Amino acid sequence: MVFVKRKDTPSFEHDRRKNSRDFEGLKRQLDASDPSVRRWAVKDIAIYDGASYVLVERLKQETCKDVREAIFSALIRIGDEVAIRGLVECLRSEDTSLRNEAVEALKLLIEKAAPVVRNLLREKDPDVRIFAINIFESLKHPDVEDWLIELIERDPDVNVCATAVDLLAEIGTERCTEPMERLLERFSTEPYIRFVVERAIRRIRGR
Repeated sequence: MVFVKRKDTPSFEHDRRKNSRDFEGLKRQLDASDPSVRRWAVKDIAIYDGASYVLVERLKQETCKDVREAIFSALIRIGDEVAIRGLVECLRSEDTSLRNEAVEALKLLIEKAAPVVRNLLREKDPDVRIFAINIFESLKHPDVEDWLIELIERDPDVNVCATAVDLLAEIGTERCTEPMERLLERFSTEPYIRFVVERAIRRIRGR
């Protein structure tokens, strides 16, 4: 006997998504073993108040690339303080991919995230300070030059300073050249600093 599927019979995937679509049900599905269930739960839970908290927690443990991308997209769309601070926390992760994805997400939220990201310039970890500078590449903010000048005047890490100088070469004005020259004196034994500073000054003065 041949069984013919009725046209009005809902598909298994549709039926699975239709059930338990309230906030608590979706929270449980974020822990499902099936990545597709988790991905749909991420998409559907984003409309609820409080979604940022559970999505940030899920992001810390999510291993599936597609689900993680869905979480980043949802956090960008929500864009509240919890989402931003959760993305910033990813910058401290040992997972390189997670850090890079967080940097790209924060670039899309930079107008809202600017105050939080600026505070990262005083983080103990130099890698986090570098990530903050990389995020500022997308920020059209009148104070970015001031923040970077302040950084190169005091930061003890040569790589952090070099990253800041590279960005100043793109956005800086003549007034940042004197701090760069003082930076040269501070790192007088570092050939790379001399290279990036002299290149940056030439670029600024050549505009």
